[in-house]
Amino acid sequence: MNKVLLDVLRLLSHQDFVSGEQIARRLGCSRATIHNAIQAANEVGVVVHAVQGRGYRLAGPLDWLRPASFTERLKAAGFHFHYFESLPSTNSYLLDESRKGAPHRTVAIAEWQTQGRGRRGRTWLAPLGNGLAFSLLWRSGRPAAELSGLSLAVGVALVGALQRLGLMQANVKWPNDIVVQGEKLAGVLIELSGDMLGPSAAVIGVGINLQGGNELGQSIGQPVTDLSSHLGLVDRNEVFVALLTALDEGLARFERVGFVAFQEEWNHCHAYHERTVDVITGQGERITGLAKGVDELGALLLDTRDGLRRFHSGEVSLRGVET
Repeated sequence: MNKVLLDVLRLLSHQDFVSGEQIARRLGCSRATIHNAIQAANEVGVVVHAVQGRGYRLAGPLDWLRPASFTERLKAAGFHFHYFESLPSTNSYLLDESRKGAPHRTVAIAEWQTQGRGRRGRTWLAPLGNGLAFSLLWRSGRPAAELSGLSLAVGVALVGALQRLGLMQANVKWPNDIVVQGEKLAGVLIELSGDMLGPSAAVIGVGINLQGGNELGQSIGQPVTDLSSHLGLVDRNEVFVALLTALDEGLARFERVGFVAFQEEWNHCHAYHERTVDVITGQGERITGLAKGVDELGALLLDTRDGLRRFHSGEVSLRGVET
């Protein structure tokens, strides 16, 4: 149904009604198939207005990816590029391809990611046309043991790209979120493979909200924002190229120098710097302290009642009442 659904939606406009008969004739399928696709669209968050005798119309415009606008640019820059209309997860796809020997700087992007993943097994929700999800396979000469600050370096690179696009309020939140005024804009998922003492491979997934942040925030129960709320209408295709280019440049810098090259920048754009936060460890322990930045390995420095502590994993939230 995914392919039919996307084909149907591409034939719809948010301005004019199109009859089910016209769509069925264009796609060479039955009216029942079109009806089922419209129902499926509403179930995945795409609102389609149906009026008897007039047909179907989108409630609002959909911003489609246009591979023709960037494929040649990416290939000329040395990327191995794969575009999919629908894919469960770009990270899962590249992990499989990595095991099969996919080359360094392989990129996967999907128009619609149906089972996107976040950290700690969470689901990354991105309604069709409202978000951008892509992954990059980076093969490193560094052992996996030296990649502890990689997600933070990626965050710095992406914040730089967003600021160049005009979103000067973009900041990082340890360990892998990008936020604007405390609201989540984007997330990073990095999955590593390889020898702890030898060459390694990282699949770096990026998900960013372009529209519909308020509705998304209501569904997941946390403050969420989107790029268009701050910059107006944005082009998914140009945002993708800007983020991928910045990510590629940042990774090359990390490969040469390591996280120490990003430490000062990360501390400068940390959303919670010098603020009281709670850190929830993997064991469920909650530790309160003053966020003091990160060390040269990317560990969060927290000034607690027991002294300065370092955290290499965990969840960070801003404490409701600072003391």
